[in-house]
Amino acid sequence: MEKVLTKNIVPGNGARGIDDYEKTGGYSAYRKAVCELTPADIVKLVTDSGLKGRGGAGFPTGAKWSLTMPIEKSARPRYFVCNFDEMEPGTFKDRFLVENDPHQLIEGLAIASYACRMDVAFLFIRGEYVQAAKILAKALEEARNKGLIGKNVFGKGWDFEMHIHTSAGRYMCGEETGLLNSLEGGRANPRSKPHYPGTSGVWGKPTVVNNVETLCCVPHIVENGAEWFKSLGKAKDSGTKIYGASGKVNKPGAFELPMGSTLREVIFEQAGGMQQGYSFRAALPGGASTQFMDESLLDVPLEFESMKEIKHFFGTGVAVVLDDKTCPVGMCHNLLAFFARESCGWCTPCREGLPWLRNVLLRLERGLGEPGDIDALLVDQARLLGPNTYCALALGAVQPLLSAIELFRADFEAHIDLKKCPYKQGIG
Repeated sequence: MEKVLTKNIVPGNGARGIDDYEKTGGYSAYRKAVCELTPADIVKLVTDSGLKGRGGAGFPTGAKWSLTMPIEKSARPRYFVCNFDEMEPGTFKDRFLVENDPHQLIEGLAIASYACRMDVAFLFIRGEYVQAAKILAKALEEARNKGLIGKNVFGKGWDFEMHIHTSAGRYMCGEETGLLNSLEGGRANPRSKPHYPGTSGVWGKPTVVNNVETLCCVPHIVENGAEWFKSLGKAKDSGTKIYGASGKVNKPGAFELPMGSTLREVIFEQAGGMQQGYSFRAALPGGASTQFMDESLLDVPLEFESMKEIKHFFGTGVAVVLDDKTCPVGMCHNLLAFFARESCGWCTPCREGLPWLRNVLLRLERGLGEPGDIDALLVDQARLLGPNTYCALALGAVQPLLSAIELFRADFEAHIDLKKCPYKQGIG
């Protein structure tokens, strides 16, 4: 590709300051947006580019911006919120972006705020990301000192402020409306819809929420055009994507690749394949709330549209690899324990159902499972959770379990037949 979206950053070299960022064209798209384009021009540009939210849901970004209440009917101030919670197990792409190139995010958030005619932006950051918060604070001060944030930006009469908000730290803060409740100082519970945030968001004012990686794409779209961005994808979706891999691979990490790259490319080319003594068995392609993909799906394009066709979730695009020496039952128990702990407790099926599934899996791990547990206690109950909850937390939580039972049923049955975990006994 001609140009990657990370402006030639080198991971591990530390965060770039504003002077280095500007030397490679940083903030030129911001100046172009405010001085040469109208907000409507930018919204159309982003819509035409086909940019979809990189946080996991894949909702078209331009469409979300278009649904924001028109400025003529709006209460003020209007808010733009960057979702930098990144609590999805196995996902670390947003931290990679911010810790190396914080000004890219600030520029993207500023352009998006101008396009949606917002007055104030918040960088809502996961509490555990202490280093990233320090880096962002320094970058924000640099931008403010250069007049990129504040009163009368670029002399065009637009007053704009940006603030960092450190989260108390809950998985539910990654859900859009739970994030808004947390930002207001309340519990991170989901809100009923409608009203949608674009009409009534934080403090009842029009609000747009976008993910870090989504916003980092915006300056490049403004600078290079919609067709350029569309040309970067190699399947059905546009742009590039920060893919990643963790687990027993030789080079775990994050990699910017064309949207539509495959699991085979991510794991066996970019991540260097499996470590010696381990074989690939399956992977969760987009964090802990996606379904396992085995060898038969290694060449499916990892993007929103192609994954829908096989009834899978793309998620965040950061793969968690399952090797042949790791127990899939134990892995599912570990994931369900996380999701059960992180449930906000707002609705009964999630609050009661996830701990219940966790306990059944714990029984299997301890060799106390009984015939019939797999279908009657795990499959049936897991299928009841997602469609009957207030948000998508429970729906995502049961995806690895249901897909693991489908792919690795023999492992679940072995726990019952042998009355122990075969992997811990050297049998698996």
